[in-house]
Amino acid sequence: MSTAAKTVSSLKQAIQDAVEKAISQELLPQAELPNFTIETPADRSHGDLATNAAMVSARAFQLAPRKIAEIITANIDLDGTNLSRFEIAGPGFINFFYDPSYYAAVLDEIKEQDKNYGRSDYGKGKKVLVEFVSANPTGPMHVGNARGGAIGDSLASVLDAAGFQASREFYVNDAGNQIEKFATSLEIRYLQLYQEGIELPEDAYHGQDIIDHAKNFAAAYGDKYVNTSSEERRKALVEYALPLNIQGLERDLLKYRIKYDRWFRESTLHNSGAVKNIVDLLKEKGHTYEQEGAIWFKATEFGADKDFVLVRSNGIPTYVVPDIAYHYDKLVTRGYDKAIDVLGADHHGYVPRLKAALTALGVDASRLDVVLMQMVRLLSNGEIIKVSKRSGKAITLVTLLDEIPIDAARFFFNLREANSHFEFDLDLAIEKSSQNPVYYVQYAHARICSILKKLTEENITLRDCTAEDYALLTAPEEIELINKLAAFSDEIILAAKEYDPSRITRYVLDVATLFHKFYNACRVNNDNEGLTQARLALCLSTRTVIANVLAMFKITAPESM
Repeated sequence: MSTAAKTVSSLKQAIQDAVEKAISQELLPQAELPNFTIETPADRSHGDLATNAAMVSARAFQLAPRKIAEIITANIDLDGTNLSRFEIAGPGFINFFYDPSYYAAVLDEIKEQDKNYGRSDYGKGKKVLVEFVSANPTGPMHVGNARGGAIGDSLASVLDAAGFQASREFYVNDAGNQIEKFATSLEIRYLQLYQEGIELPEDAYHGQDIIDHAKNFAAAYGDKYVNTSSEERRKALVEYALPLNIQGLERDLLKYRIKYDRWFRESTLHNSGAVKNIVDLLKEKGHTYEQEGAIWFKATEFGADKDFVLVRSNGIPTYVVPDIAYHYDKLVTRGYDKAIDVLGADHHGYVPRLKAALTALGVDASRLDVVLMQMVRLLSNGEIIKVSKRSGKAITLVTLLDEIPIDAARFFFNLREANSHFEFDLDLAIEKSSQNPVYYVQYAHARICSILKKLTEENITLRDCTAEDYALLTAPEEIELINKLAAFSDEIILAAKEYDPSRITRYVLDVATLFHKFYNACRVNNDNEGLTQARLALCLSTRTVIANVLAMFKITAPESM
């Protein structure tokens, strides 16, 4: 538990003890203290922590809130709480103020925990599977996948830091209609190399990658498959091209610093009989009916807006059945406590269907959570662009990473909540100025490294600070920065609760802003050796927090810029 969390916990206990003491002295009537909150006021001049304990207990104790507040504060013992004083405000709020020992404890905690600072056991080791990107393996990844990759990977890191056992998974759609379309596209491009007058259907894949696959296949096998059956030809082409595409996805995502724990293939669900098993289970439970030769799921009985087809009249399952089987595998077969999918906003109607099916199968559908992600628009010179400046090709994940630094891509895509539309300014992403948020944060880290290097050259090194040294940190800029550093663990927990890694991106931007503000207002190396040491400790603590955030999001923390 962090120093900040311990302080809140100890204050809560002190308030409860004060009430019990007042009741024993008959200053308050015998009654149970209702649940109350302890919060950080928006305006810290009103206090560092505030409670509504007196307000919520007015009915229980049959007294005015302010009178209750006076009784609580008259009986409270703040020893060991890192709090030194209190004030009663308004009708009965009680505001508390940190003792200098609190700030010392925060900085000592950061120094002691170092790379582990910010981590907690909030998640109690629960197993969480984060599935993200899962791009169609029949073509290159697009800019939306770039955003989904940054959000999903960072969310898994946040969950891990919050004490969950988070795993990353890519679901490979290597079966179904898109693979049939892939086979058709490859087959026609291959035959076009040897025969004239063959047209590619409008709904086929028209990308250059299909042409390249066909040419490379022909280079390896010549016209061997021109006169074979279409089935044999298509099978050979897919078996050649699909693994190359999947390898390409893995290679490109590794370049983006994303490494999955597992690449799960849809085909395994078909081959194992898991897809058929889902239909059979729903049939056995009486949750299906037949209509015009098709098998329908009674989805409306489980909260969906309409029933839907599971198996077409031709006996082929619809796309949703393997998806149900996949999530059943996650939550039942493999036993994850929670499954989180990062999906495009166009999937909003798909989620209730999936949850309805899981409920019908006896699975608690609340164990599946979905992060819906809005579209991305790329801007350059204030205008929307779709074509790479360097290659002149449509911007995919790979071309994007050729245009801008990977650090910028990962940071920028985490600047906004997933459910918000995002405009990605390519010009800003490569700009070396305080206007570029990733540069601004990295510069704060580099600036601290520069300060430490300069002081080392002057034979000034950090020693263990005493309570007296820390007590010298009284400037508003110092206190504000320490308070922000102290909030790191709580911010991670909130980001994990909300599935919002952008909360941590905004947090580290605030840390960088407060550090620059501190640096401009407070001279680190000064005439007071104790104050120099305390400020040096504050610099090191700030560097640790910035480095921990950047490491969490797989962004470099430069020592010079």
